[in-house]
Amino acid sequence: MKSIRVLIADDHAVLRDGIRALLGVYDDIEVVGEAEDGLEAVEQAARLKPDVVLMDIAMPRLGGLEATLELRHRRSPAKVLVLTQYDNKEYIYTMLKAGAAGYILKKAAGTELVSAIRAVHSGQSFLHPAVAKAVVDRYVAEQAPEGPESLYEHLSDREKEVLKLLAEGRSNREIAELLTLSVKTVMAHRANIMEKLEIHNRTELVKFAIRVGLVDVRA
Repeated sequence: MKSIRVLIADDHAVLRDGIRALLGVYDDIEVVGEAEDGLEAVEQAARLKPDVVLMDIAMPRLGGLEATLELRHRRSPAKVLVLTQYDNKEYIYTMLKAGAAGYILKKAAGTELVSAIRAVHSGQSFLHPAVAKAVVDRYVAEQAPEGPESLYEHLSDREKEVLKLLAEGRSNREIAELLTLSVKTVMAHRANIMEKLEIHNRTELVKFAIRVGLVDVRA
């Protein structure tokens, strides 16, 4: 059976040695090279044609994110498996969007790393359990439509004041007098509010104001 060719990209020699020793006991995995920074990883990937690149994030000269983007730009067939200490959701999501096929933490067990290498090599994605929830939560948040409370927070403080007064039935002139503004400025605020909320008439503005609690309808 053809072995999985692995390139290790990490700026710590001791860690690279440990990974090489760990993977050396598996007949189906072969470490074909090492790189101490992202730039060398890109160069080694072009020369050695690995199946999987174990990619750290924080490295000198060229970081793991930039190296991953460069591999994708060069249409490298190598699968990038991020191996890092960072479990921050922004790191995770950014690396996956850059083209990484998997994300595993350095605190993972050796058997988990082997499973991850085999998974990404076979075309699957791999997420360490400690980071999987962060990715799912981010995805769900991006897919969910914004509720009224979220849209309301897009408004400036002045726009919130104008919206409340509009919902109470005040005219543009009354609002201008109450807030010491010109009628023209009030009309501009009203147009901005409608644009931000994607609302096109006063009735819908009132309904929106009720939903976010600006108008008390219990009286």
